[in-house]
Amino acid sequence: ARGPLGMLREGDDPVVRRALRDVGVEDWADRDVDALSGGERQRVRLAMALAQDTRVLLLDEPTTYLDLHHQLDVLQTVVRLREERGLTVVMVLHDLAHAARFAERVVALRDGRVAADGPPRQVVTPGLLADVLRVAGRVGRDPQGGWPVCYPDHPLPSRI
Repeated sequence: ARGPLGMLREGDDPVVRRALRDVGVEDWADRDVDALSGGERQRVRLAMALAQDTRVLLLDEPTTYLDLHHQLDVLQTVVRLREERGLTVVMVLHDLAHAARFAERVVALRDGRVAADGPPRQVVTPGLLADVLRVAGRVGRDPQGGWPVCYPDHPLPSRI
């Protein structure tokens, strides 16, 4: 059986080599996919997306089912690659704390419509928590990075 990156290893494409190197998975081509952790599998998926050599990267919940260590690893890797490669990254995240910290722009949806759109410091507010997430809470600022930090207090009644 071929390793998880076997399809990327065929040929000697510099774009593929760069994708593997940038994500740090170049030595994993011969590993069985079952031997990879969830975080490692997300890195492989990210390398495969980068190997498409596109300027836009679409990521659908890249941190789902990962422990906190691997969530931060994946998000920091995406941010680094966004900056190094000048990528546009569109990422679906259900964790507002991660979105507030790692995104340059937050678009919050409610019932399929845009409820808020802008820099995290402007749109991540107690009103957003209530309106979109149906949670009463407070929003502070990280003392070092300045990004919004959410303090959810309790769920709000469902809309009728």
